[in-house]
Amino acid sequence: MTEHVWSYRPTAGHLAGTDLTGYKVEATDGSIGKVDKHSYEVGDAYLVVDTGVWIFGKEVLLPAGTVFRIDPAEEKVYVDSTKEQIKNAPAFHRHEHLGDIAYREELGAYYSAGGPFGHRLV
Repeated sequence: MTEHVWSYRPTAGHLAGTDLTGYKVEATDGSIGKVDKHSYEVGDAYLVVDTGVWIFGKEVLLPAGTVFRIDPAEEKVYVDSTKEQIKNAPAFHRHEHLGDIAYREELGAYYSAGGPFGHRLV
């Protein structure tokens, strides 16, 4: 059941059309970077996060369902995963994975029920 992982939670405070580019991204245990790109398409929403020096300048793809709060005043996005969980997610390469359905399913399963950390995104 990975379909919910690609939608923002109703309680996250996301307003359709809001540009999250440049917002800081906070894991449950600290900052992981800034939003470089995002999609807010219904059922296909995600954040591409530039991790800067945290994991050597790599990008990570976070399904919108990982977002539990957006603070427009502070320009911060809060996700319900730890830095370690995000770092251990399936590797993301923008030019290979943004349109790759198999990768999306793998990542969705990782962040959904049954994933390695028992996440349950609803």
